[in-house]
Amino acid sequence: MSVLPLVFTSGWASGINAYAVVLLFGVFGATGLTDEVPESLQRTDVLVAAGVLFLCEAVADKIPYVDSIWDSVHTVIRPVAGAVVGALLAGQSGSLPELAAGAIGGSTALLSHFVKAGTRLAVNTSPEPFSNIGLSLAEDLGVAALVTFAVFHPVAAAVIAAVLLVAGLAILFFLAKQIRRGWRRWAQRREERRLAAVGTRPRAPAPPDDGSDHF
Repeated sequence: MSVLPLVFTSGWASGINAYAVVLLFGVFGATGLTDEVPESLQRTDVLVAAGVLFLCEAVADKIPYVDSIWDSVHTVIRPVAGAVVGALLAGQSGSLPELAAGAIGGSTALLSHFVKAGTRLAVNTSPEPFSNIGLSLAEDLGVAALVTFAVFHPVAAAVIAAVLLVAGLAILFFLAKQIRRGWRRWAQRREERRLAAVGTRPRAPAPPDDGSDHF
């Protein structure tokens, strides 16, 4: 069970920023900082893809309402990434069944993703964009710091991840009203864009008037 704390921490981090987790583990494994990272995460194509997607998320995650659209798309991607990374870590270690590790990593990623997405909806009720930027930077730095810490102190990192997860779920409960308000605003913006798109479509030309009366 020695790899379990690392699986749990990677699952929490994947729910916040899955591409950062893959990129960090891959770099740590490729540079020899840890032997826990499987070869599949150290491949050059995986690192390049994770790096490009991380940069895309770094931009989208700091724009109000664009971050919520990005989160909705990643409702499936982040838990799947957490499950895959957990299974790969377990397969490399051999101390935990891969199916169990995938379930732990995926479920933890799903919970932390809900915390992230819900918090962003609440923050989007604020008219200024600086809170989005500050929160996104804090998430990125937090994921990088905790994943790095987990490589050297997996048990302590897992405890911190558990505390952050519980605290995030508690905050989500208290922000429920703001989250509903943010969800309504996001839905309203989508409807306004849809109506604007419909209004810009060219109308069909009217039939020519031949001068005759129709009864």
